[in-house]
Amino acid sequence: MALSRSEIEAMAPDQSALKAAAGLLKPAKWSSRGVSGGLIWGECQGSGANPYRVAADTIDIGSKCTCPSRKFPCKHAIALMWLHVDEPGGFAPAETPDWVIEWMGRRRKSSSGAAPLAAKPEGGSKSLDAATEEVVVEALDPAVEAKRKAAAERRAGDVRRQVETGLDDLELWISDQLRTGLGAFLAETADRCRRIAARLVDAKAGALASRLDETPSRLLQLPTEERIDAAIIELGKLTLLARAWRAEPLDPELRREVVSTESREELMTAPDAPRHAGVWEVLGEQIATRRDGLVSVSTWLLNLDAEGPRFAQLLDYFPASAGRRSGAFAAGGRFRAELVFYPARSPLRALIIERSEVDTQETRDKAWPDPATGDPLAPYAEVLLAAPWTLAAPVALPSGRIAEDAAGRSWWRGETGALPIDGATSDISLGARLDGAAGLWNGARLTLLAARTNWGRVGFDA
Repeated sequence: MALSRSEIEAMAPDQSALKAAAGLLKPAKWSSRGVSGGLIWGECQGSGANPYRVAADTIDIGSKCTCPSRKFPCKHAIALMWLHVDEPGGFAPAETPDWVIEWMGRRRKSSSGAAPLAAKPEGGSKSLDAATEEVVVEALDPAVEAKRKAAAERRAGDVRRQVETGLDDLELWISDQLRTGLGAFLAETADRCRRIAARLVDAKAGALASRLDETPSRLLQLPTEERIDAAIIELGKLTLLARAWRAEPLDPELRREVVSTESREELMTAPDAPRHAGVWEVLGEQIATRRDGLVSVSTWLLNLDAEGPRFAQLLDYFPASAGRRSGAFAAGGRFRAELVFYPARSPLRALIIERSEVDTQETRDKAWPDPATGDPLAPYAEVLLAAPWTLAAPVALPSGRIAEDAAGRSWWRGETGALPIDGATSDISLGARLDGAAGLWNGARLTLLAARTNWGRVGFDA
């Protein structure tokens, strides 16, 4: 028996879940949808780089989604089933993916099959039709609205004062590190940074606390002779960030660096959030396990339709306890999308609004935009001039080669200079002529993401 609208209404946890699912009925929200027998599945773009994987059994009714929602079924599963009921032709017949097979193997089926779901009672409180209707918002009592606004402003003021106190403590802590000597700081950097990070968490400066938590690993992975200079630079950047926040505590970029990141909904409605569309190429992915138990996944994109190099970073997090996740993007892959960027002096981090696949033949000959003439690090200098607390920024490099010095260290060498490369490079790229390259420059080292050669694209493990 085919799944019906009344069954979806019956299984939905509440009307708000149906309303949320209605917002996911646009095909552009789904990068793929498939069907095999009674099984349907799809990938729905969420707020991070990796889409949520959703599967449903339309016969022995059940569903599974990788999103963190506590509701069951979640809005993604409801939307998938809803789409299948209303537009079954949008699901391409295909072999069942391994992740769907694995889920089916873990399901506990009753010997007699699934119990039929009750039909929606007359005048019931859950309705698919109602979920798609525009909500009419009643005007609030002006006095009540004024009180709410005043309370919100008081809370925001309290947070600002707490953050300011935390930043005072941070600057005092930085002075102490300089006074007692950076040698002692590096010898105890993990414990010292952990203590000030905990203080910043108490002061509601969670984003800045995370940066302090990761500082020891960034310093200690450097050669010993470079750590003192790197520590001075990092402490200086922290000081500049703290003082910039005091000057403009309402600045969205500074709030993101010090307190927390805006929600997806806030970003989508931000009038000053820039948007860029076009064909994007996946340059590469950076995966790092953080001290707070989260794994960060940075996916780096390059807009092939822009006049000059325009990069984008998709940033996602998931618990380390969840194990390794397969990436949502393949290095070198290309797709058409519109991205919305977080407001910043040099916008870089972004979210995907809509995404669609592109014809391989159509994009095969699309070249990377030409890098700016002159100093390839000039764009990085501009970023640092506008936001001196920046840790690293993407750069586009002209033609060059990868070489090794007598000590076995790798360098990118262009016509006018050379840049040290962070980490080892593959033998296949050593000495080869690169028609262009893209990487991340942190002021001391270049992390290569990808390069173009006369035989095709070369990727680098970041």
